[in-house]
Amino acid sequence: QVQLLESGGGSVQAGGSLRLSCAASGDTASNRCVAWFRQAPGKEREGVAVVYVNFSNTYYGDSVKGRFAISQDVARNTVFLQMNRLEPEDTAMYYCAADVSAACYIRARDGTWAAEQEYTYWGQGTQVTVSS
Repeated sequence: QVQLLESGGGSVQAGGSLRLSCAASGDTASNRCVAWFRQAPGKEREGVAVVYVNFSNTYYGDSVKGRFAISQDVARNTVFLQMNRLEPEDTAMYYCAADVSAACYIRARDGTWAAEQEYTYWGQGTQVTVSS
């Protein structure tokens, strides 16, 4: 079992920045990929970014490319999401999720990493609100 705990959400004005953290505990050695998703009211959940655990490969959703950066501190079992130049459209609940299958490497590379059903563990989410 893996537990994921997000933190760092809050309210910010458009153009500002936030850094989210996703701390993993439990059987973290089983994690292969960790991703950030978000869901705005009335909208479907969408993939924001994904990182290969213990590797440097990262992939992003089109709406956040160039503004968000995913990174990790392997020693602390923590994945971060640095969000810059925030827009009101970024307002959502942000979740981190862990995929324990090595197939996630292929999914990340071929652009199918945002398939929610492939992620075994999910955090409770942290709210991000961006005002104009």
